[in-house]
Amino acid sequence: MVKYRPKPKGHEAGNIVTTESWFGSHASMVVEPEEVEPSDELYLAHLHHSEAVCKDDKGYYITERSRLDNGLSDPNRYSLRRN
Repeated sequence: MVKYRPKPKGHEAGNIVTTESWFGSHASMVVEPEEVEPSDELYLAHLHHSEAVCKDDKGYYITERSRLDNGLSDPNRYSLRRN
């Protein structure tokens, strides 16, 4: 007798990425701290000179400048804990 095996779900249809990649951070995503909405400014008080504020489809996040355009995924971008 054959066991029932559900089909794998696959990816979600309708998700459109408007950035250069799914998980990497790029220089085109960097925004100036002055452009950040006032409700999100609280975590910008201690922004280090080696950090940058980026914006993607999910909102703003802080990452290190060394992570920009290096071809690797950025854990600060895909993290569930965003500032």
